[in-house]
Amino acid sequence: MSRMSIAPYFPFRRVKITRQSVAERRLTEWCALARTVGHPDVTQFARRLENYRHGLLNHCHYPIHTGKLEGVNNKIKVIKRKAYGFHDDRYFSLKILQAFDPLLTSA
Repeated sequence: MSRMSIAPYFPFRRVKITRQSVAERRLTEWCALARTVGHPDVTQFARRLENYRHGLLNHCHYPIHTGKLEGVNNKIKVIKRKAYGFHDDRYFSLKILQAFDPLLTSA
């Protein structure tokens, strides 16, 4: 059974809808709706969203999350808590390297 394309039956041009275009439209719509509410806190929040609009929409292109970074920071804090009282900063640095180097932790 051959597969037929349905493209000839839809002569209109395809519009590429990206995550950013959808996010941009929804952000604009939400901020406009928030302004109609008339509550000063909601209006201030909508203004803040518009101020950070560029960064918020960049998340669509670069979906970077801070989960790994938070985990690294937490692990370093635990090492620091365990190493309380040691006066050697070099030893502390080596303990951090040991915690994140898979060859050193397997031993």
